Amino acid sequence: MRDAFKKGIALGIGLAAAGLEKAEQVIDELVKKGEITRDEAKEVLKTYQKKGEEKQRTILKDLNFATQDDIARLEARIEALEQKIMLEE
Repeated sequence: MRDAFKKGIALGIGLAAAGLEKAEQVIDELVKKGEITRDEAKEVLKTYQKKGEEKQRTILKDLNFATQDDIARLEARIEALEQKIMLEE
């Protein structure tokens, strides 16, 4: 089960990377044809990437993964508890 989950995550990351590469190719082609400017292309890619990052955060949140903030909070709490235990000894 865990292996299938890891494979699923890897597949999702691979698809996202492939999607971004394909988007870059299409946008570069539009620039070459003069259908959009370089600045417009940069803006489109930035928007595409931002939406992908938002989707990634949503998926990770739905899967209930710990964030870096969650981990930092837990580490601080553990450290405080360790200090409290040492003072009580």
